[in-house]
Amino acid sequence: MKIYTKTGDKGSSGLFGGERVPKHHPRLEAYGTVDELNSQMGLLAAHWPAVADEIMDIQRMLFTIGTHLASPAQPDSNLEVAMILQLEESIDVMTAELPPLKKFILPGGHHAACTAHIARTICRRTERRVVSLSSIEPIDPLVIQYINRLSDWLFTLARHINLKTNTPEVIWN
Repeated sequence: MKIYTKTGDKGSSGLFGGERVPKHHPRLEAYGTVDELNSQMGLLAAHWPAVADEIMDIQRMLFTIGTHLASPAQPDSNLEVAMILQLEESIDVMTAELPPLKKFILPGGHHAACTAHIARTICRRTERRVVSLSSIEPIDPLVIQYINRLSDWLFTLARHINLKTNTPEVIWN
């Protein structure tokens, strides 16, 4: 099977179910940004192997979310509240080790922390794209909740990486 189909050469793309939409359609923007986030998560795992297994679970979930977003007729994303709670538990574990955050910090620090910050900003963009899509088409609300919590997890992970590598956080003045 060839990787190229030539079916998108005129600016449209096929969704699951066969419908074709323009490549600028909000649905493609949403799941394309999920794909971009998923790729950045792979880079993050390469830079910080300590969480590679957790990231692999997140990548699988992002793939599931992308599939949901590419399927207009699929009202349920197969997400469960437990998956959101899993992120929250991980955030709580990392936060317990971190100094309290009393001021804004600049994204940066250790190379892996920088990678986490980039993933966080892509995650926030993903959230905006999915929320935009949800204003015109039904989207499982758990998708938005998961992506929102994932951005919190990435922020906390960046801080945790800097802590573990003794890299100081830079306070924004």
